[in-house]
Amino acid sequence: MKVFLRVFTVLFVFLNIPFANAEDSSESGLALPRMVSIRADNVNARKGPGTNFPREWVYQQKGAPLEIIGEFELWRQVRDWEGSTSWIHKTRLTGRRFVKVITPGENNIYAKGDFDSKIIAKAEDGVIGEIKKCPKGSEFCLIKFETIEGWMSKKNLFGVYENEVIK
Repeated sequence: MKVFLRVFTVLFVFLNIPFANAEDSSESGLALPRMVSIRADNVNARKGPGTNFPREWVYQQKGAPLEIIGEFELWRQVRDWEGSTSWIHKTRLTGRRFVKVITPGENNIYAKGDFDSKIIAKAEDGVIGEIKKCPKGSEFCLIKFETIEGWMSKKNLFGVYENEVIK
């Protein structure tokens, strides 16, 4: 009888492996953590991965960057620029890369990726811009803010990692 139970247990485990993997098939398999952005103006952030979890708040700034730190089926656990974590459905996020200026006050936008280059504009904290590129070995990224395009230090931005290269 013990042999039968062992064989049954082993067969049960091996036969259920494909089913267990099928449940994970909706998860992306992409590296964690990674940066994404909010797809629309009003996106619900929930306490857990599902609509049955209470809404904690609503993000109201399209393009605002978030960092994905976890995944469960179609839900992504995200961290925002203030360090708050919540869950958002993956369809409400986009892979388009944006940054948010996080350094308080006015921040310089440079003509080139160099602190010695000409300052062409200033951006206040909270402003969102689209990343155009972040060259290898540079602490600057080329960012487009509506009608202004210029270079900003990664240290002033949330939405790009310190050593990240974006072409």
